[in-house]
Amino acid sequence: MTELHLWLRHEVRPTERRTPIVPSDARRLVESGVTLSVEESPQRIFPVEEYEAVGARVAPAGSWESAPTAAVILGLKELPDAPGRLAHRHIFFGHAYKGQPGAAELLRRFAAGGGELLDLEYLVDDSGRRLAAFGYWAGYLGAALAVLQHRGRLAAPLTPTSKEELDETLRPAAGDPDFTALVIGALGRSGRGARVALRAAGVEPTAWDLDETRDLDRPALLAHDLMVNCVLATTPIPPFLREEDLDGPARRLRTLSDVTCDVGSPLNVLPVYDRTTEWTDPVRRLRKEPPLDLIAIDNLPSLLPKESSEDFSASLLPLLLDFGTAGTWGRALDRFHQACREHGIAEGELPHD
Repeated sequence: MTELHLWLRHEVRPTERRTPIVPSDARRLVESGVTLSVEESPQRIFPVEEYEAVGARVAPAGSWESAPTAAVILGLKELPDAPGRLAHRHIFFGHAYKGQPGAAELLRRFAAGGGELLDLEYLVDDSGRRLAAFGYWAGYLGAALAVLQHRGRLAAPLTPTSKEELDETLRPAAGDPDFTALVIGALGRSGRGARVALRAAGVEPTAWDLDETRDLDRPALLAHDLMVNCVLATTPIPPFLREEDLDGPARRLRTLSDVTCDVGSPLNVLPVYDRTTEWTDPVRRLRKEPPLDLIAIDNLPSLLPKESSEDFSASLLPLLLDFGTAGTWGRALDRFHQACREHGIAEGELPHD
């Protein structure tokens, strides 16, 4: 393994309580010779003292900007808007390779500073399979919140919980009406999580995947009461829902949970809304009569921060122990440079003000 100084940064999003590396796996990194710096973070599910106890160095929140240039900055969600020039290699979910809003600006910041993005979504094996993902818990929570909303029991603002507590709220109660549920993308990580959550709620979902969506039966889709979308498209496909479908007289669909949250991307399979929902206001009503409620939260696994962090860290650890410029990491770096070329961004180009 290339000598590595890994810098675990504080997340700027107030609702982000997850971490890509948990303390038990931090111990493995330190024991393998990795220099590990961990920023203080009051919201991280694991306190910084647990990292310090296994040999990590403690750093102030946000101090990654002045970290040694060779340090690799590890996080999960978006960076703060400054600095305009990013000089380090960063590992996080950049959401910058599929034409999302702000993608070009982020890539220009890397080009201007000479840094590089190793996007967690693009850590894949040689067959293109993702190696570290939060998908299972995203699907689980997307379906769980949809059930609670459909039953009139979703409380806002949302707060982090444990799986045991969440499952208790999912159990059907006397007087709960029966309803039908559809999971699209049912065979993937997110789809499996969604199906498990629906079964915990006493609902056996209809499961669609590639075979069922290749020639989409839209009336059958609209005939379900609740739908959970777990499809992350990589090439353009016809949308599953269109504006005209929401106004059709045959629509039975009342609750829509979009786990993928690909809003703003040309690959979005649900182009019927223009912004995600938040923990403070998790549900948006897309239609008043008959009602159609949308849940589209882009950091769902942070509602189960301990369970989702432990799973993700277990998948990421072997990749970090084999950190370098070949294999998985080489493919991620190639994808970054490809994205820069697609946007016409050259090394040294200044970001827009």
